[in-house]
Parts: sequence; structure tokens; C-alpha cells
Amino acid sequence: MQQLTDFLNQFETVNISRRQLLPWWMKFFCWLFMIFGVAAIVCLFLGLFGISENLYLYGFDTNEPLSVTGLIIIIVGAFKGVAAFSLWFEKDYAIILGTIDAIIGIIMCVIFMTVLPFFIQNFHHTIRLELLLLIPYLIKLNSIQPEWKA
Repeated sequence: MQQLTDFLNQFETVNISRRQLLPWWMKFFCWLFMIFGVAAIVCLFLGLFGISENLYLYGFDTNEPLSVTGLIIIIVGAFKGVAAFSLWFEKDYAIILGTIDAIIGIIMCVIFMTVLPFFIQNFHHTIRLELLLLIPYLIKLNSIQPEWKA
């Protein structure tokens, strides 16, 4: 009887790829941020050769890739690319990187909305719409984490 149960249990377990756990919008953003991550590295190398590029992320912007703001944008952009790559290629650590990525994005948006208005003259207070995607991204990563680890 145990052999029959084991035999039937083989057919009940369906192995799905981790990528199938991602909704369509996360798959879209994986590709977008993999490209963005490569572009961030390219901007860093352009900055090393004295070529300035406009960089913008979560409200932070600069024309100088080698400034503090520019390096923060490049590092965060490259990290977003690594997180997207790990999600797309179903790495074991992808959920952890994605969670860190979402938290960094949320923190940067909150800093831009709440802290910077006190330090920048003529600052136009805005609400960061990126939060409308970062929060569901974080929630979705947390919800698929048990299946991802299985």
C-alpha cells in the first residue's frame, strides 16, 4: 500500500519554474532593470572619460556621474540590474536581493519626499509614484518567497 501511495504522490507534485511565480509586470520590469543596470555601468565608464550624462532615479538627479549623487544612482541602478537578473534567472538569493532592492527604493523615495525639501531651496515637493510599484513589488516578493525556496 505504501508503494502505491508513493507512486501516486509522484504525479501530484508538479514542478514549476520559479519564473512562473512572477507576474507579468515583474517580468517586464526584470528586463527593463537588467537593461538599466547595464546602462548604469556604461554611464560610470562614460563619467571616467569626462562625458557627462543625465542620471535620474527616485527623484534624485545629476549631470555628473562621478558626483556623490551620481555614484549613488549608478550603484543603486547596477544593484537593481543584479536583482532583476537574479529573479529572471531563478537564483536562490533572488528574493533576498529583490527585497533589499525594494526597501532601498522605498527609503530613497521617502528621503526625497520628506528630508530633501528642508535642504534644497526652491524644491518642488512631489509624491513619488514609484512607491505605487515598489510596495506591491515588495509584497509580491514576500508572498512568493516560500514557493521560491521550495
